[in-house]
Amino acid sequence: MAKKPAAAATTITVEQIGSPIRREAKQRQTLIGLKLNKLHRTSTLEDTPSVRGMIEKVKHLVRVVDGQ
Repeated sequence: MAKKPAAAATTITVEQIGSPIRREAKQRQTLIGLKLNKLHRTSTLEDTPSVRGMIEKVKHLVRVVDGQ
């Protein structure tokens, strides 16, 4: 059975604006999951509900640059 071609996935770009120092381990791991680990780094990710949930979890440490 042939698969349907995947639609062009939308992306979201996030920038780390807060330090993970003195934060809970879960928040540090969430930043790593978002491919962020240093201040002012940006990461372009696929816009999925799981990524949106991760951003919501550390919304005080990241900023959505585009893709809202």
